[in-house]
Amino acid sequence: MNKFTKLGLFTLLLATVVFSSCKKDYETIESVDDAAIKAYISKNNLTQMISDPDKTGFYYQATNPTDGTFFLNPDSVLYDVTVKSMNDGTTYLQPSPNGNQGNYVGYLNGFIDPRLSSSTFNIPAIRTAVLGLKPGGSARVLLPSYLAFGKNGVGFIPSNENLDLTVKTYPYRKQWLFDDDKIKSFLTTKGLSATKDASRIYYIISSLGTGKSIDPEVSTVVINYTGRFLDGSSFDSNTAGTFSTVLSSTAALIQGWKILIPKFPAGTKLRMFIPSDLAYGPSGSRDSATGLYVIPRNAVLDFDIEIVSVTD
Repeated sequence: MNKFTKLGLFTLLLATVVFSSCKKDYETIESVDDAAIKAYISKNNLTQMISDPDKTGFYYQATNPTDGTFFLNPDSVLYDVTVKSMNDGTTYLQPSPNGNQGNYVGYLNGFIDPRLSSSTFNIPAIRTAVLGLKPGGSARVLLPSYLAFGKNGVGFIPSNENLDLTVKTYPYRKQWLFDDDKIKSFLTTKGLSATKDASRIYYIISSLGTGKSIDPEVSTVVINYTGRFLDGSSFDSNTAGTFSTVLSSTAALIQGWKILIPKFPAGTKLRMFIPSDLAYGPSGSRDSATGLYVIPRNAVLDFDIEIVSVTD
């Protein structure tokens, strides 16, 4: 056997050893994760957990309401995700109190974390679980690390972490219906009486002005405002009489302002509750410097508005 043949044989043997070693390590990760999940199921008496249909390694349990039909791929689903460590119970992700996630079931491969600027995580197990739900149902998914974020982890989730996910869906197939019920429930809870505009914005006039009317195409309007979420927390405010705008031509303004404010003259003070599709919608609004969410996705907004002056 010449030296070239020997060298080729040695290279082949070395490649075989390396490949076998990698394969063995990967299988070890699978077996270790699976053993940990089974122990977690036993410890927490999760007797309804089943393994996924494709046997990729995750387990899940679905809880459904008593009526309705199951989600199908073309359906949209409104949902929240909670993510916990199976190791020590640390909560890595909680739902936003002022918004919710949403997507078509066929594209429901993950979730958004509002703390991260690059925040769409690809977790196909979520779609598999949701396809076993009706609107309003919930699913619990036990996800091995190799189907989650593996040996590298991600941001707030450490390496080789098995995850306990809860996916809660809402009993609505349209976001605007969900928003309308949120607003009505808020008004009832607070004992408030509001008028519903044809646009689906609710408003309360505390003082109707007698000044100049607004032409949304040409009028410059000075506005004092405070913006809140329905939990009462404020996200923006300007009450110094320094915010000036032409409503129709300012791209940054939300549709709710452009629709409702021109209906009232200068001097008017009102409160308006704006459904998410007339605010920042499913995209929310991020801080330009940090990339973090200032307005969560699908958030209903509550504004105090004072129309200070109107000039043409």
